[in-house]
Amino acid sequence: MNIVISMLRGVNVGSHNRIKMDALRALYESLDLQEPQTYVQSGNVIFKTRERDLARLAGRIETGLQSTFGFHADVILRTSSDLRDVIARNPCRTRQGIDPSKLLVMFLAVDPGPEARASVLKIKTDPEELWIEGREVYIYYPNGMARPKLSWPRIEKVLKTCGTGRNWNSVTKLLELADSMGTRT
Repeated sequence: MNIVISMLRGVNVGSHNRIKMDALRALYESLDLQEPQTYVQSGNVIFKTRERDLARLAGRIETGLQSTFGFHADVILRTSSDLRDVIARNPCRTRQGIDPSKLLVMFLAVDPGPEARASVLKIKTDPEELWIEGREVYIYYPNGMARPKLSWPRIEKVLKTCGTGRNWNSVTKLLELADSMGTRT
């Protein structure tokens, strides 16, 4: 079975698109996804599945969210292997003084392609730093994420795809949880 990490976009932000995590786990179980477990309240679910077509699976989950909770939320899926690769490609991994709570990974729904990636790298980002590789955008916010100069909607508009962000601490914790699922008997 594959171990998959599901990240929902825009749930439990402020008073909009509220989902209780026990109800979210129940939805994933109803979709025949095995051993779903949630991490924090932002719509992260780690589960096992035999499904290999992640795009089709994301669509099934989005349909389930709409019918169960009454709103659309984009679902971004990565396998545990994908997440391990995201961590290995961290452009800040060899830099000293990087605060992991200020590093964000934006997981994109699809690879935007080389032209869009080149366009997003032309955006003035000071003081933030931005890197993009494949389906991930890495952004370092040296002054924190509360009032960034770099706008996510602008990045999505240039890339022509949606995404959802997770801070570095959450990214590493999601992989840790996924790895622990693989070692259970």
